[in-house]
Amino acid sequence: MFERLVPVSREQHGKLRIKPVTGFGFSRGFHLASLAMQEFVRASAFYPIVFLDDRERDVFRAVALLGVESGENLFLEQDGSWLKGAYIPGILRRYPFALADTETPDEYAVCVDEGAGLLDANEGLELFGQDGSPTDTLENVKRFLGELQQMDALTRQFSSFLSRHNLLRPLNLRVQIAGGARDIAGSYVVNEERLDALNDAAFLEMRSLRYLQPIYSHLSSLPQIDRLVRLKEARAVPAIEATQAAAPAAETPSVSEPRPRARRSRSAQKS
Repeated sequence: MFERLVPVSREQHGKLRIKPVTGFGFSRGFHLASLAMQEFVRASAFYPIVFLDDRERDVFRAVALLGVESGENLFLEQDGSWLKGAYIPGILRRYPFALADTETPDEYAVCVDEGAGLLDANEGLELFGQDGSPTDTLENVKRFLGELQQMDALTRQFSSFLSRHNLLRPLNLRVQIAGGARDIAGSYVVNEERLDALNDAAFLEMRSLRYLQPIYSHLSSLPQIDRLVRLKEARAVPAIEATQAAAPAAETPSVSEPRPRARRSRSAQKS
């Protein structure tokens, strides 16, 4: 997502402005986006929500599936806009900003992607005032990033609870798209049988931690895999039509004319 992420500083960015993000083209190659459990309710109406085994952090990470194949984002339109009406995950809305670890534990630095092309000396909103203090724009960025950081920490605790109680199982699913099969594997979902078999103490703990809503939102989101299939097929049709249109049409023979020899045509490669 980021090309050149650097800490925001008065010395380096004091005279620069930040232009508004006009699209989400930076996410064109993403087939998933991290989600906080607080986003599950809104996200479940559009995306399948699954869990990935993050072995580096030794935790399961909640994500929204944006495509059925690696490197495709079916919710991104050709002009870089997001699919109309669909919820946009917070991790994408934060762009071009992010938090980065510092040498001090539990302290983070607000960073900006200088490679995004959104910093400008004349256009956009100021990050620092004439006196060098952060503007409301930068303070709002800090606030939003801080909220995402807190939600991410709570989501890790939520995922840890699911893992500790052995409530996750692998998702192995094959879908049919345009006559071909695609395997959706490598992710995990809540095992409903194990969920129903939880003892009273574990269930009451889960309820007190307010995990019930995100669990059921996650489960109700899984049929959205059908939406991904429909989006995939909808994009496949124009590509097929373009290929057919690029091929020269065969002439219709008449009764009085000899049938012409068929011409060999080269189909356009699929994009």
